Amino acid sequence: MELWNKLRSLDAYPKVNEDFYSRTLSGGLITIFSSVAIVLLFFSEIRLYLYSATESKLTVDTSRGERLHINFDVTFPALPCSLVAIDTMDVSGEQHYDIRHDIIKKRIDQLGNVIESRKDGVGSHKIERPLQNHGGRLDHNEAYCGSCYGSEESDNQCCNTCEEVRDAYRKKGWALTNVESIDQCKREGFVQRLKDEHGEGCNIHGFVDVNKVAGNFHFAPGKGLDHAFNFLQDMLNFQPENYNASRIHFLSIITHKINKLSFGKDFPGVVNPLDGVEWKQEQTTGLTGMYQYFVKVVPTIYTDIRGRKIHSNQFSVTEHFREAIGLPRPPPGVYFFYEFSPIQVDFTEENTSLLHFLTNICAIIGGIFTVAGILDSFVYHGHRAIKKKMEIGKLG
Repeated sequence: MELWNKLRSLDAYPKVNEDFYSRTLSGGLITIFSSVAIVLLFFSEIRLYLYSATESKLTVDTSRGERLHINFDVTFPALPCSLVAIDTMDVSGEQHYDIRHDIIKKRIDQLGNVIESRKDGVGSHKIERPLQNHGGRLDHNEAYCGSCYGSEESDNQCCNTCEEVRDAYRKKGWALTNVESIDQCKREGFVQRLKDEHGEGCNIHGFVDVNKVAGNFHFAPGKGLDHAFNFLQDMLNFQPENYNASRIHFLSIITHKINKLSFGKDFPGVVNPLDGVEWKQEQTTGLTGMYQYFVKVVPTIYTDIRGRKIHSNQFSVTEHFREAIGLPRPPPGVYFFYEFSPIQVDFTEENTSLLHFLTNICAIIGGIFTVAGILDSFVYHGHRAIKKKMEIGKLG
């Protein structure tokens, strides 16, 4: 019995007889508001506990020898699909020209509607006996070695495709003024395709795989940087009867819209600043040029709540248009120059621990209860003091 009395003396919460309670209207209102606040904050903590939060930190990027997927979806309203080429190069010396694998091109009209593409070669002329490099026609028992039409560097050089003829002419510094007379171009349907696609645009999407070092990739007319202006002149020569109209049209070849551009895989919350960006070539100067995007790529690792990691990248970008003024003239096209940041961003999804959740709940209930008690005491004693002064006639 003595032990129970000692325990009773340790009670930090002494009870008051209900006969001594004084309930007030202000106390009831404060109780209602504090109860609503407790319920709202309780459900807010429940939501934070059930859903993961993302924490971020910065580390040094120590990865080496990795590859990078550059995903793109770009529309050129004034550049036909048969003319646009994708090239890549980097500081390690790796270069790829006129990349065609993992890339899809869609012909579009002036309104942006997709035109059904026809297969290469459909509608091209059939040449029974192509022209040989020695000047004669191909015989049945003779191996084919196409003529370079005077641009060959040696007697044994062969130009078996339209592209090889154009390359041979470019190396000589000659303009290919009469493409319709080239057997290789007629056989491949190159001339017919250019005529059919005159005035069209192109949507091109896919990805390129590059080294994880500084470099650039670009969309340009023709194959190779040093050939772009000669290639543009060749294109104008395909339409001699509409030369002025063709010139105005092709001066707008770098007008473009970036529907999507990303470096690596998508992850939750990623923002690609170039998505939806559109740029139009103005005809005020009558000059084309190169539109440049300078991209700073930030390596990023996203770890979800289950511990699965997504290795990707974020990026920031600035842009600049360089007109074709002076020598050497910049090759026309849209260029993306990228370099990598040495700092890596790590995003990690984390759930609030149970102990942290319970601590917050106790803090919410105890804090609101205490503040409500202080406010109720202030209102109650203030009201009593005013009432007492009114009773003795001292108020006013």
